[in-house]
Amino acid sequence: MGIGTGIFLFVVGAIVAFALSLTVPGVDLHLVGYLLMGAGVVVFLISIIMVTRKRSTVSTTRTAVDPTGTEKTTSQETRGDVI
Repeated sequence: MGIGTGIFLFVVGAIVAFALSLTVPGVDLHLVGYLLMGAGVVVFLISIIMVTRKRSTVSTTRTAVDPTGTEKTTSQETRGDVI
């Protein structure tokens, strides 16, 4: 689910709530539209939070240099927006 899905749910909910003048027995289409709009807002906000979340990656490489046990360690860390 992404930002587009949230916008789509919101638009469909607005159409159902405000533009349709149908009557379905046992179903309140205005309520269904409001529920879809609410779900669209929730999905949109969760997607925005997940996109802007900071991530970090750590890459460690170890290489044995000689038989006496001396070891060379290289570590590289990247922080920030990693996509």
